[in-house]
Amino acid sequence: MATLRHFAGRLSSATLALLAATVTMAARQRRLDATRLDERRLELQALAVRRKGYAHQQRMHWELLSRAIDDPTLFAVIDTYDKSIPAAKRRQFLYANAWYAYLFHLFRAEVLDQEELYIAMRELLQNSLFREYWDASKAQRANLKQSSDEARVGRMIDGLVRDLDEADTDEWWVVGNPPSE
Repeated sequence: MATLRHFAGRLSSATLALLAATVTMAARQRRLDATRLDERRLELQALAVRRKGYAHQQRMHWELLSRAIDDPTLFAVIDTYDKSIPAAKRRQFLYANAWYAYLFHLFRAEVLDQEELYIAMRELLQNSLFREYWDASKAQRANLKQSSDEARVGRMIDGLVRDLDEADTDEWWVVGNPPSE
């Protein structure tokens, strides 16, 4: 009988220790889950702030470009295109740049993914003025930091231009392979 009582006492101690360990682990897991939720909430807040900043930057970019498009004296401030290109065409390039910047900012804000950006650019490149703008802005893109998103997108579009130029089909909408992220 004494052995049975001793075994029951030990079982109770072991059960209590196991129960205490389980409670401790459950509390740690809850704290870990709460920490992960807090980290995710902070990541989403940071993403929202970045997107808001991108949206503001895009509005400012459009405002500045539209003023330059409307006023030749303001256009002269940012006109870095070859002066042998007629002024009217250089102002059209500014508008083409606005379209490019619009699509780039949609990509950067994660409204468009890389494949959607590629498809939109493939369509824009069917326009001869946009194609001229892209060629004329080559020197500006060369000044970008090569690791930047814009430089990476520029290289993607340059590749698309090559694919379109080398294509043996009039079905431009099937040319190239949209990148997957």
